[in-house]
Amino acid sequence: MAQETPEARVPVKRALVSVYDKTGLEELAQGLHAAGVALVSTGSTAARIAAAGVPVTPVEELTGFPECLDGRVKTLHPRVHAGILADRRLPDHVRQLAELDVEPFDLVVVNLYPFAATVASGAGYDDVVEQIDIGGPSMVRAAAKNHPSVAVVVDPARYGDVLAAVAAGGFDLPARKRLAAAAFAHTAAYDTAVAGWFAEQTLSEEDGGWPAVTGVALERADVLRYGENPHQQAAVYVDPTAAPGIAQAVQLHGKAMSYNNYVDADAALRAAHDLDGPAVAVIKHANPCGIATGTDVADAHAKAHACDPVSAFGGVIAANRVVTAAMAAQVADVFTEVVIAPGFEPEALETLRAKKNIRLLQLPEGYGRGAREWRPVSGGVLVQELDRVDAHGDDPANWTLAAGEAADEQTLADLEFAWRAVRSVRSNAILLARDGASVGVGMGQVNRVDSCKLAVERAGAERAAGSVAASDAFFPFADGAQILLDAGVRAIVQPGGSIRDGEVVEAATKAGITMYFTGARHFAH
Repeated sequence: MAQETPEARVPVKRALVSVYDKTGLEELAQGLHAAGVALVSTGSTAARIAAAGVPVTPVEELTGFPECLDGRVKTLHPRVHAGILADRRLPDHVRQLAELDVEPFDLVVVNLYPFAATVASGAGYDDVVEQIDIGGPSMVRAAAKNHPSVAVVVDPARYGDVLAAVAAGGFDLPARKRLAAAAFAHTAAYDTAVAGWFAEQTLSEEDGGWPAVTGVALERADVLRYGENPHQQAAVYVDPTAAPGIAQAVQLHGKAMSYNNYVDADAALRAAHDLDGPAVAVIKHANPCGIATGTDVADAHAKAHACDPVSAFGGVIAANRVVTAAMAAQVADVFTEVVIAPGFEPEALETLRAKKNIRLLQLPEGYGRGAREWRPVSGGVLVQELDRVDAHGDDPANWTLAAGEAADEQTLADLEFAWRAVRSVRSNAILLARDGASVGVGMGQVNRVDSCKLAVERAGAERAAGSVAASDAFFPFADGAQILLDAGVRAIVQPGGSIRDGEVVEAATKAGITMYFTGARHFAH
């Protein structure tokens, strides 16, 4: 086999073009024709090229076999695939092409039927199956395998590169390898989507709602300076099948995002977007320094910051509304790593951009967290449904009054806020709240007693007295609840379900405070 140097280019004399997404097709065809490249194409692609005034050979003229079966068979023919797969470094392949009177292709431009988009549209089973591309992936994989002789392009965004390479005498070997890698990634993602959809369609009761096979092809968005610590390498990848989130946010200002910035920003988004009305969360190490709702985002930010202003230094802030000039002025007074929001008022941007290092991120439209979350473990992955504010016990109307009198309107509103906000705190989690804002947070302790102590300590005696408390899980003993009662909380909301619930209720009753059971737990590990 003849060895090829990396610098060696394969001149593009003949191209096979068959695309569903016809973005930029006319410009590509005209550019290739102007460079002397002969074009072979299929169906509607050939029609579009011809309409642009570019000579094109229909594939059926090449094969001598008509397109048939409603377009299912167009390019599945030896005259097509021999022209793609012939390794022209091998004299025997070149000889066979000559004997068979097959001309080789130097360039294959293909993109596939929109399978994922068809599924997302809610189309019926038969319509989805019809969008499973057969000929397209076959050509893409063939061209990618034979990258020593053929360049393959699957992304219309690369058409400018194609024309530049053609003008330069063809793609060199490193470029063809990169194109082949992109092509295999393209077909892998496509097949993963098809396999995942079929697995979902064939679920049985024994499967418990979980497909036998699942997966997603992630696309690298950026290489990060380092990971959680400087000695760890890291990158951020996006899931093209998921609702847009932190990975797709647009950075408007500041230094490049770090690994820890992404982790904290995602936690902040969850905390702020779990709440109704204008809300702001201030996060440090994936835990809230403060969470609050307010009349507007400036009010919410002031209340959230006041919960723990010491810890808020160097924190990450998320708002569920557009950042106003008033909020920006407050943020500018405190060192902040990241602010992420659906948008920023022009004056707010001007104020915050005066801070050189602060990172400003704008959420993409359609932000959502998806239906499932994944967590790597040794040798595999844990997958679970996302913990949403939609469990039966998340609605105060479904709560059970376990002790004391029914809460008044303001107390019930504070309890509901605290119950929603405590979901964003790492377990064991206790959150004290007043007037729609956290005033003390106890998180990440290995027993609930210490979390209660921490929440009360951070609130301070004055703020703890008269606050309400939420616990993400039940009190296994009365001792944790007693710490809250001794601090003067006026009401507690918790899941209930401990074998010692009676002792906890008795303590609350003795203290004369209101306690609700939700029946729902919100651990966050």
